[in-house]
Parts: sequence; C-alpha cells; structure tokens
Amino acid sequence: MSLERGEQLIDTSTTTVHTLVKRDEKQGRRLRYMQRDGRFPVVLHTTPGDWSPYVTDIFTTLVEIRWRVMLLVFFLSYILSWLFFGLCYFLIAYVNGDTDDPDSVPCVDNVRTFTGAFLYSMETQATIGYGVRLMTENCVVAIAVLSVQDVFSRLLNTIIIGIVAAKMASARKRAQTVGFSRCAVVNLRDGVLCVSWRLGDFRGNHILEGAVTAQLVRYVKWPLGSVVMSLQDLEIQNRDIVLATPATIVHRMEPGSPLYGLSPDDLLDDDFELVVTFTYTGDSTGILHQTRTSYTPADIRWGQRFQDMLRVGRKHYKVDYSLFNETTWVSVPKLSAEEYHRRGRPAGDDRPLSTTGKTNGHVSQEHVELTSEVMQQTPLEQALRLPIGSPGRWAGSDGGTCF
Repeated sequence: MSLERGEQLIDTSTTTVHTLVKRDEKQGRRLRYMQRDGRFPVVLHTTPGDWSPYVTDIFTTLVEIRWRVMLLVFFLSYILSWLFFGLCYFLIAYVNGDTDDPDSVPCVDNVRTFTGAFLYSMETQATIGYGVRLMTENCVVAIAVLSVQDVFSRLLNTIIIGIVAAKMASARKRAQTVGFSRCAVVNLRDGVLCVSWRLGDFRGNHILEGAVTAQLVRYVKWPLGSVVMSLQDLEIQNRDIVLATPATIVHRMEPGSPLYGLSPDDLLDDDFELVVTFTYTGDSTGILHQTRTSYTPADIRWGQRFQDMLRVGRKHYKVDYSLFNETTWVSVPKLSAEEYHRRGRPAGDDRPLSTTGKTNGHVSQEHVELTSEVMQQTPLEQALRLPIGSPGRWAGSDGGTCF
C-alpha cells in the first residue's frame, strides 16, 4: 500500500469491486425513468383502435418504424400499385373486347390477358419501355388511367426515397457515437464537492453548438396512489462546449443545489435519477442530435475521479478512449457538501484546497485537505471510505471501470 499526496492506493489483487450497493438489499430495483441508452420505458395507453395520432403524422410514423417493416412497406407499395393499375388495364381491355376478339382494335397493344396488363403496368411505372406493349389513342379511359399512374409513380418514389433518406440520416444513429461515461464521480474541486461525468465523441468528428443539461428526477407517490415525477434542474459549469476532446461535465454541490445535502450514506438508500443530455449539431450533416443517459445512486462513485486520458504530442492531442470509464480513488470527506461546509469549510473561506503537480509531463490536481473524520480512519478504511469500526458495506480498490 502506498500513500502519495492525498491519494490512497491499495492492492487490487483481492479487492476489485467498488459499487456502492447494500449487501443485504432484498427489494428489487425501481424501474428507471430513463434507460442508459436514452430510451424511456413508457407505454402509451390510448383508446383501442385509435390510430389517428399515427395516421395524422404518417411520415414520422414511417420514419420511426423498424427497417424490416420499412422494407416490407417498400416492396408492398410498388407491387400493390402494379397490381392495382394492371387490374385497371385488364378491365379496360375486357370491356373493350380485347380479351375475346383478337381482331379488334385494342386500347393497349398486346394486352389481352391479366398477365399482359400487369407487365404493362410495371413497365409504365418503372419507365422501362420495352416497346412491345404501348398505349393507343382508341380509349380515352385508358389514357386517363395512364396519366394517373404516371403522376402517382412520381409521388410514390418521392415518399419512399424521402423516408429511406430520413431513416439513414436518423439522429439516433449519430447519437450512438457520442456518449457519456457509465458512471458519475464525486470529488473535491477547488475545495468544493462536485459531481461530474464524462462526455466523448467516439468518431472524432467536430461538433458544433453543443449544450449540456442535467436534471434530478425523483419518483413521488402520493397517498391516493397518483404518481408524480419531480424534476429539478442542476447548474452545469461551462454547459456550452465544443467536443473536440472528451470533456468532464461538472456540477458543484453548493447551496441551492438539489444535491447539497447528499452524503455517501444517502447513496445507499436514496431514490433518485440524474438525467443528463447533450444536444448538439454535427458539422458533417448540420442535423440536430441529442445524446442522453441517466445515473442512479448505484452509478455514482463517491471519492473517485476519472483517470487522465488526454496526452499532448508534438503535432496532435492523443486521446486514449480505453480509459474513458476508468476511475481511481482520491481523498474525499465522507460528508455531504452541506455538512462539509459547516465543519471543514467555514463560510467566507474561499481559499483553494488543492495543489497542482506535474507527473510524466501531465498536469494533475490533487486535493490534500481532509476532515478530522477522514484522517482518523485507518488507511484501508480511508481508501474504502468506511466508517470506523463499521462492517464492510462497501468495497473498493485503487480504481476500476464503470459498469
């Protein structure tokens, strides 16, 4: 075990788990307000058979359906239109007597069966034009049907191509290449407890006009059985960013913050969800995108920080995304921000509680001030953030990966 400038490092050969959860927890986890991939587990119950919301905005409905359904709609739209207009041409030929009298003047040359009518319909709509079947000037009705099919084919092609292009340029696909870290961490920054999480662009494309937001969501159930979702905004430092390199999003747990009274013990029992979003414009397409995720108390690591993943080369900044979710332990008081300010940081004291060092060419900031409660702990208890003499409720290591 080594102690170096305020950081506790312990052997990871036997201690690797550091998730803050109760060992004896028997109750199942509450349903998340938002899944980690940004989806909301919400099912809308409407009047049975009421399809008006989907029919009214049919274009959006077709854009949001799955690709296999879209391909089915693609094939059926063309095949059914060929069959419909082929049936129209066959009925015209049947009424004109083209199917029975081979010597009659036909409305459409070489169309005397339904198969011939179907082939003529397909050749017309696809503008193939083999030259064997062609319209004559003998039937005004057939000419009118041909004109309607010609206009309809243009409209159908426009709709199908537009839907396919919209699905291929869907913002959801781009959002999968911009992501948040799988956990959030709580540590000291300039003497203030802060909760932070990482944001990165895995493709390396520059992003224009990106803005980060965060909300604290609580599930409130009233005595009469009604359910209310309480939403509280969190103040973000530097919410407008250009994501050329991974960024750490920081919320200071100061007076006025919904997390001001949150302590490590509260992470074991509290029931909330930290919903974070990043809305941005891609420079390649100019389309507005949004990436979102959420953190539950089990996803928040108290007394950890993210490992450095940015290095400076001679010509480029080098980013190691293998460390995107890697964390390491740092010395942090096992107190809420409110209690910490009352005990260890008197009001009006704005002195920075950190020192800056340089190791291997990288600038790092390490916090060295601890409260008396933390300094009285044994090194192992301090590294694991355990109260003195308490049974092992948490396990920890010198770092780990967010899961």
